[in-house]
Amino acid sequence: MAAKQSTTQPNCRCWVWFRGGLGVESFWVSGFYGAPSVLGGVRIERSDYVPCRVADWRVTFKEPEDLQVGPEIPENAVWKLTPTDPN
Repeated sequence: MAAKQSTTQPNCRCWVWFRGGLGVESFWVSGFYGAPSVLGGVRIERSDYVPCRVADWRVTFKEPEDLQVGPEIPENAVWKLTPTDPN
């Protein structure tokens, strides 16, 4: 089955910020492809990850200089957006 296409534009390589857990630091994760969603945020995809929408601040389309230095996280930030697709 073919991957679902973006609802706005072709997917581009991107890095996604993941927060750490117990004893694990937060970091940028490569290997994702994403595009802005018509629903807001960015729809991200990776072969080993369920496609979803995340907030804009969690995604960069330019490789971070330091994978350990994160973005500015807004107060009361939403990390994952639903629904993923408009239909």
